[in-house]
Amino acid sequence: MRTLLRVTIDVEASNQAIMDGILPKIIGDTAERIHPEASYFFTQDGCRSCIIIFDLKDPSVIPAIAETFFLNLNAKVDFNPVMNADELKKGLNKWEKTNKFIPEKFHHTHAN
Repeated sequence: MRTLLRVTIDVEASNQAIMDGILPKIIGDTAERIHPEASYFFTQDGCRSCIIIFDLKDPSVIPAIAETFFLNLNAKVDFNPVMNADELKKGLNKWEKTNKFIPEKFHHTHAN
């Protein structure tokens, strides 16, 4: 399942990790383990942050990924399933086939 990993790192912990050379190693080791589709690095709420998109094949790897950030960087870590535009379109098409469960007042007519 395509997953968005969001990591927000404590400023003091990330400062120390940079000074000790640990931050690049943690990011690199994580990338080697999960083979990201994309990675983005930025600041959020005054903290170093990153978003990594990857294929979560087995949810049992979540602790191994998260604990690295929790224990070494005092980070906040979130995992969220995500989809691209094609997957959203496919999901909405599936939904349209089952919209009989939606009250009539919420049905919209489509103009042709």
